[in-house]
Amino acid sequence: MALIVLKFGGSSVKDREHIFNAARIIGRWRNEGNDVVTVVSAQGDTTDDLIEKAGEITHDPSKREMDMLLSTGEQISAALLAMALETLGCPAISLTGRQAGFQTDRTYMSARIRMLDTERIESELSRNRVVVVTGFQGVNQYDDITTLGRGGSDTSAVAIAAALHAERCCIYTDVDGVYTADPRLVPNARRLDEITFDEMLELATLGAQVLNSRSVELAKKYSVCLEVRSSLTDKPGTIVKEVTDVEGMLIKGVTKDKNVAVINVLEVPDVPGASFKIFSLMAQKNINVDVILQSSGKPDCKDVIFTVPEPDADTAVSVLTEYLPRFGGRSVSVDKNVAKVSVVGAGMQSHSGIASRMFEALYESNINIRMISTSEIKISVLIAESEADRAVQALHDAFLS
Repeated sequence: MALIVLKFGGSSVKDREHIFNAARIIGRWRNEGNDVVTVVSAQGDTTDDLIEKAGEITHDPSKREMDMLLSTGEQISAALLAMALETLGCPAISLTGRQAGFQTDRTYMSARIRMLDTERIESELSRNRVVVVTGFQGVNQYDDITTLGRGGSDTSAVAIAAALHAERCCIYTDVDGVYTADPRLVPNARRLDEITFDEMLELATLGAQVLNSRSVELAKKYSVCLEVRSSLTDKPGTIVKEVTDVEGMLIKGVTKDKNVAVINVLEVPDVPGASFKIFSLMAQKNINVDVILQSSGKPDCKDVIFTVPEPDADTAVSVLTEYLPRFGGRSVSVDKNVAKVSVVGAGMQSHSGIASRMFEALYESNINIRMISTSEIKISVLIAESEADRAVQALHDAFLS
């Protein structure tokens, strides 16, 4: 008998029909002799609706109270799915993140898992029950509810799979796997049978919305067999694993991320420690910095240009402007009309000419590149937001058609 962890996203439990569909999928796994733990997200757009409700009360809600509010969405899904399973004759019980043993750090709205005590989950499994766990949430040392950030239910599912040494963790969503590009944007995008953890992590980080990046990190760290499936068809999807058997695919995917802003700090004195002062301010505000460009400005000065997530842009500009005298820059500005487009593939580690081919495709489409960032398995460029969709299609045609 194997242990299987299943995760159903919000679109897969959005209404009665979808909840019973999920319950039948769970029943099939269980009828094959498996123990099953299921993790659920909030139904449909529930999280967005709750955020909107908070906005009706205040424009600056406490992060602690937001976690109290947002955690209710998953509790609704878990209880309803457990009821559906019982209706179909499958013994089930729903557990909150706290009941399931998720202990997190003190960060509200983007907490990280510190420990997972699986005693309650294992106890319920021993009673021949399907355990339905609320994803996305846990409890901190103060006994306060915390949430794991957007996509945190994926992380919850992989954490349970790792802790219980599950044979497989299946992420059920409204797509039937990982594609070479967003099929809604690129009609000729292809579904991948398998992809490496490293490639999937880059794709998730760079804008692909199939899996949460932290869940992929956990799966890689603990060697969890991860599969992305469609809850509509329940056919085999894309396997995410350490090494794949696919040969000849230099590039596995093309992504875009419009959730980006460029911060320009101009005419910073060209002296030791100037960059440290700028980026230490970003670290203090927990703002993630991605692409960094340092260029020569006036004599003895430099321009420091970098990207941050768009929601953090105003905070970044505010704190940098406040401390501008500290590092001596002339001005701080922001450009939010940008997008990051990337190509990802482990094949580029052993093949030359990928960058040249990428830049040629953008040139032929008359798309100007503003900034460039590379790693062993990806190349990202910053371009005008209005050209992002066209760039994705051009790159997909160049590498994957």
